[in-house]
Amino acid sequence: MSPRHSRVGAALLCLTATATLVSCAGSGTAADGRTTLDYWLWDDLQLPAYQECANAFQRANPGITVKITQTAWSQYWQNLTTELVSGEAPDVWTDQSTYYPTYAAGKQLLDLQPYVERDKVDLSAYQPGLTDIWVKDGKRYGLPKDWDTMAIVYNTDLLKKQGVDTGRLNSLTWNPGDGGTLEQTIARATVDTHGRNGLDPDFDKNHVKTYGFLTEWADGSQGQNGWGLLAASNGFTYLDKNPWGTHYRYDAPELAETIAWFKRLIGKGYAPRLDQKSSLANSELLIAGKGAMTVAGSFTVSTYLAPRLKGKFAYAPLPTGPEGRKTSINGLSDAVWAGSKHKEEAWKWVKFLASADCQDIVAEHGVVFPAIRSSSRKALAGHEARGEDVHVFTDAATAKNGTFLLPVTERGTEIGPLVQDAIQSAILGRSSPEAALRSANEKVNRLLG
Repeated sequence: MSPRHSRVGAALLCLTATATLVSCAGSGTAADGRTTLDYWLWDDLQLPAYQECANAFQRANPGITVKITQTAWSQYWQNLTTELVSGEAPDVWTDQSTYYPTYAAGKQLLDLQPYVERDKVDLSAYQPGLTDIWVKDGKRYGLPKDWDTMAIVYNTDLLKKQGVDTGRLNSLTWNPGDGGTLEQTIARATVDTHGRNGLDPDFDKNHVKTYGFLTEWADGSQGQNGWGLLAASNGFTYLDKNPWGTHYRYDAPELAETIAWFKRLIGKGYAPRLDQKSSLANSELLIAGKGAMTVAGSFTVSTYLAPRLKGKFAYAPLPTGPEGRKTSINGLSDAVWAGSKHKEEAWKWVKFLASADCQDIVAEHGVVFPAIRSSSRKALAGHEARGEDVHVFTDAATAKNGTFLLPVTERGTEIGPLVQDAIQSAILGRSSPEAALRSANEKVNRLLG
């Protein structure tokens, strides 16, 4: 566990044990009667869209000002938890399913269900499944703002140079035994410093210029950016039920087989070793030509399809595994702090954020797919008008039996480091996947009691 996560975890434990709420220092009512709401988010790419939403909201509600604070993910949760513990939290913040159960247990989140019922919010307008994540014991702690699914992003030039027919990427297969056509494609896309690809008998795995696949191992307990997706296509399920399961299944053979395949991929030189992996993000490595493919979410479209890259990258569906093609479908919400002095105004802002009026604005910016289905269709139309092919994400979202929810349980912020450390231990060869995952699963389930 990194020092940052240690600090956040300790603060979250303190938060859970503390139910005392004091007023928010960041918001208030001015002498002229105007109310200022503090709103926090982490994505700088989405900031312009939400500032535009705030402007529209303020025009419709002249007595309310929305002050937006954007902080990068690496500091966002630490700052938020610190503010909650000190009783100076923002009125509204962007929430994520791993963190919100702890805030709910600490009585820091306002139950929105009475407001939803009073104002007759149409929950059927959202992408199916997204509203369920934010409900526990009949209380609703957020309204959906967006969704994402996952796909393969690849460097078109690098694959073509190695004779890969990119059209065939739409029908890749995978299994934990021989890796299917996914592994064959990764091997062909891997090139050593002498220009030989991974299918060449003389390929030098110790001197690789371009890896066929860039893996992600700082992926918590979910594996959204790689192992969780393939494990799901191999029949793995995280929990006895989701959301709010009571027993994790990280000791399942379907997951151990998946991790073992990734370990073999690294051993063959087709993916970088964890102990030698660059500190740069996979997106930076891919753009720099150090890798040919990786897994990416729909939230990366503005990165890989940016005009400056001039068609260098494209998306393909995830491979079909023994149990079919599977992608996580995940979404964020906006939460209201239970200690806010301006709950009614905060609810108005959250209701607006969750409405088509705001989500249509978000759609125009094309950074994420909004949670409201009609707004999501507008986002897709906007991408198509700009010549951006992103249909793999919307196809995945609507595929029958093609999506699954990431795990939502109590103590998710503590579970994440335990599972991540175990998987990294297996990848580094310090223990077998079976032993590492069995041990982690025991620890995780003890946490859940």
